[in-house]
Amino acid sequence: MSIFGSIVGKIFGAPPADAAPSSAKAAPSSAKTPAAGDPAAAAAAAGAPAVVPAAVAANVDIAKVLDDLNEANPETLDWRVSIVDLLKVLRLNSSLHARKELARELKYDGDTNDTAAMNIWLHNKVIELVAANGGKVPADLLKK
Repeated sequence: MSIFGSIVGKIFGAPPADAAPSSAKAAPSSAKTPAAGDPAAAAAAAGAPAVVPAAVAANVDIAKVLDDLNEANPETLDWRVSIVDLLKVLRLNSSLHARKELARELKYDGDTNDTAAMNIWLHNKVIELVAANGGKVPADLLKK
């Protein structure tokens, strides 16, 4: 299972799939921008697999889920800013190796040895893709 699939599975509580639905896979590269309200197509266009059915994702308040998990965690973590803390809140491997693997999976094209830049990009990308999968993400977490 992909690291991103594990992230989404833990947040949405739905079994993740590592591939986009067949309709999203079959779309030609010249396809137009995905229609509004189609999280599967939006996620596929954003470069990550669609992993959560829209009916499930639309009912998930991402901030509440992560805040609740954070409160249950004995560490003081800031998942809203840090990819390491986000992974820890989800009880996933937050090691440098795991983050570099997540960067490869999400097609990070920067220098993975510049961990500060990579970590910022990863956090922003994960939040963006969770939103693209239809989850309710507070506007202040979405970077423009």
